[in-house]
Amino acid sequence: MAAAKPSVRSRNLGPSSRAPPPPNGRSTYDAYRDEQERDYGKKDVSSKCSADPYKGQSLGEKDIRRMCEELMDLQKIHQDDMRKSVFQNYTVFISTSKEISDLEGEITAMSNLLHSQAALVRTVAKSAASILLTSSGGTLAKDYHQDDSELTDAVKRTELLPDMLDMLLAERKVDEALALLGEGESLVSEFVDGNGGAEGLNEYVIKQLENALAERKARLAAYLSEAVQQPTVRGLELRSAISALNKLGDGSRAHTLLLQSHEDRLKHNMNSLRQSGASYGGVYTTAVSQLVFSAIAQASRDSATVFGELPSYASELVLWARQITEMCAAVIKRNVLLTSAAAGGLRAAVECAQIAFGHCALLEDRGLTLCPTLSKLIRPSVEQATKANLMSIIESVDSLAVADSWTVDTSPQRGLRGSNITLTTSGHRFLYLVQDFLEDMPPLVSIQLGGAALEGVAAIFEQYIDILIKALPGQEHEEEGKRKVRVASNEEQQLLLLGNATSLADEIVAIAASQIFPGGSQVLDYKAPRSTTVAARSPELKDLRRLLQTHVEKLKFYLCNEIIIGLCYDEYGSKLSAATYFQIDSDMPRWQDGPMPTALFQSLFHKLISIQQIAGDVLAGKERVTQLFLIRLTETFVKALSTSPELWEMIEEEPGNLGPLGFQQFLLDMQFLALVAKNAGFLSRNVNQAISQEEERMKETYIIGGADLESVLPDPEWLQGAVLDNFNNLMDQWRDRIGFAPRDVSDIQSVSSMRSE
Repeated sequence: MAAAKPSVRSRNLGPSSRAPPPPNGRSTYDAYRDEQERDYGKKDVSSKCSADPYKGQSLGEKDIRRMCEELMDLQKIHQDDMRKSVFQNYTVFISTSKEISDLEGEITAMSNLLHSQAALVRTVAKSAASILLTSSGGTLAKDYHQDDSELTDAVKRTELLPDMLDMLLAERKVDEALALLGEGESLVSEFVDGNGGAEGLNEYVIKQLENALAERKARLAAYLSEAVQQPTVRGLELRSAISALNKLGDGSRAHTLLLQSHEDRLKHNMNSLRQSGASYGGVYTTAVSQLVFSAIAQASRDSATVFGELPSYASELVLWARQITEMCAAVIKRNVLLTSAAAGGLRAAVECAQIAFGHCALLEDRGLTLCPTLSKLIRPSVEQATKANLMSIIESVDSLAVADSWTVDTSPQRGLRGSNITLTTSGHRFLYLVQDFLEDMPPLVSIQLGGAALEGVAAIFEQYIDILIKALPGQEHEEEGKRKVRVASNEEQQLLLLGNATSLADEIVAIAASQIFPGGSQVLDYKAPRSTTVAARSPELKDLRRLLQTHVEKLKFYLCNEIIIGLCYDEYGSKLSAATYFQIDSDMPRWQDGPMPTALFQSLFHKLISIQQIAGDVLAGKERVTQLFLIRLTETFVKALSTSPELWEMIEEEPGNLGPLGFQQFLLDMQFLALVAKNAGFLSRNVNQAISQEEERMKETYIIGGADLESVLPDPEWLQGAVLDNFNNLMDQWRDRIGFAPRDVSDIQSVSSMRSE
């Protein structure tokens, strides 16, 4: 090494800061003063005779401050010189360190070579001085100083084998060393099996050879094990080393080292990917999946190439592949899925899961079915993302429903499957979000999450139905921290609520069918609910349709109850009162001359016809929905009549107060309701049966009061004519007032023929 250069500080400055203290015990200040005097002397010779300004007087404040500034300047100069010195000598220091490291490596290599040569010399010396003993009594078989010419070729070869193996091991010639080991083992086996083997060999020579071979074999196995663990060993070199180790008889360890080598290389590559700053998402998942499952595939190929299809090695490979798959799932879950799940990014989570499963499925051709393991680990995160996405849908719709005016939204809906159906603003938004969610159904089905996703859709549909119910009069609720939903105050707005529910239910099922089964949306239209296609027979879609229809019926229940309560009750109480029928005999003695339905049943007639007319516009194209709703509304009215305590408790407690005209009025009301339902097209078997039950109940109550039923029963033809006349009169009045008749009633059938049907 070159001599050290003088420091920059010693070159630039006069006295070094590391100089010894001045003699005679002089202080640092005195030394500094002498230095200043020398400097002044260089500038002006005449200053040598001048008086010292610091002698004979005390230092002032300005002088002390000036000295401190000069000291600070000296300190800064010293620090700058130190930094310059470090920078200038840094490269030299690094190169010197590298030279030292190289020399240490060369010294170590030379030391190993010397040890090998020394071992070789010792081995040769021992072989030359060996004394061969006989197998019987351990006596000398040959003279110790026997000439080489008297040794047989087999003995010479036996003595040379260890030395040759040492040379091959030193030169790292694995194949030649394996061949020599095989030759030596053949000599040993021939001696053992042939009862003496080749000429000149005896038990002592064979024992020495066995020991030498065992030692070399252990050294070769250690070298191969160390070589396999090096990160640079791969491909053909790795398979060759593993095959050599397997030939040495350590197959189990060789297979484990093979799998460990692939695992170490995989971890190194994944760390490099992470350090490269790759963004977490689909690209990152693709890279990780490709690395992991490519490593598993390569390990499977290497295992089959070296070890074949042995069951023990195949089992170890499967267990290792599962561990690697679990590691892959953990990495994807930690870096991608958890973030996506927390943010409700279902599409990103599904995309990552689909990418991982796509790479994993490629291994099934090799007999490695790892998809169940991957699904078990990834599924919870995808479920979390699904739930978060569904919650964001209902939150978005809930905030929009607050401002919904419950009128038809006529704005263009781009990219929306159900853009041609009648919906309100919140309905269109809900359908758009659900459609966007269901577009991710195929990958969810592939990881057995299709059923859970459809159940989640049904759950948020139920929550949307609850929002619609809150919009009904009398159903609004104050919730802390939430704005109140606007009330649907008229019949048109209320029917739009029903239209939202029924249309969304049909469209959701159709969209789900189209995502699960190609072409399934055509066979699941609400007009053809009994389709026998594969999509219609799907249990998941059946359950979804059933759940959605249950929630629609829930809305119908609240809507029908609200309408019927508004009809049957006012500020004075219930209109379903027994007094209505008790007073007819006294107030209307000539009732039979012009019988008419009671005011409540006339109001019910106007309500049913009005709803049918409005539904023709609001629910255009959904005649079946209108019909089912009117049937449900009629059933609700009959049920309210049958359970009214104001009507039946008084009649059953005092049946004698019911006169013949009141009894006939009740029968007229019930037959009028049946005729209205029949001719308006919404008379169901349940409604007809319920009306008949109420008539029979009234007849039994009238008999209990002690009256003669046969004497007061009206003539069927008279009752039929009265009902028909009242229906026609009310229909004419409606047509004159509104200018609308729900249907042609010229072919009205009699009540008796209706009952026979």
